[in-house]
Amino acid sequence: MDKSKRPLLKSKRSFRRRLPPIQSGDRIDYRNMSLISRFISEQGKILSRRVNRLTLKQQRLITIAIKQARILSLLPFLNNEKQFERTESTTRTAGLRSRNK
Repeated sequence: MDKSKRPLLKSKRSFRRRLPPIQSGDRIDYRNMSLISRFISEQGKILSRRVNRLTLKQQRLITIAIKQARILSLLPFLNNEKQFERTESTTRTAGLRSRNK
């Protein structure tokens, strides 16, 4: 068929294939903190499989390793780096304090 008579075809998008986050040599273990810390959010939550781009088996192993590390106190259950600062008076208590004076 001649190129000019060919029906219009959608061009294929070229996607850059991302490297897998876990290499074949990496061992998923609760002691491997550099690997485990990549799969935890800033708040200390375990990131989802879709975000991590892991297989189901890898995600299960990562989750177990994170939980073991938390139990052994290698990782915190919550990340308390951002402590909530209490303001001196909230709107509810500000009115009560002024009435009591």
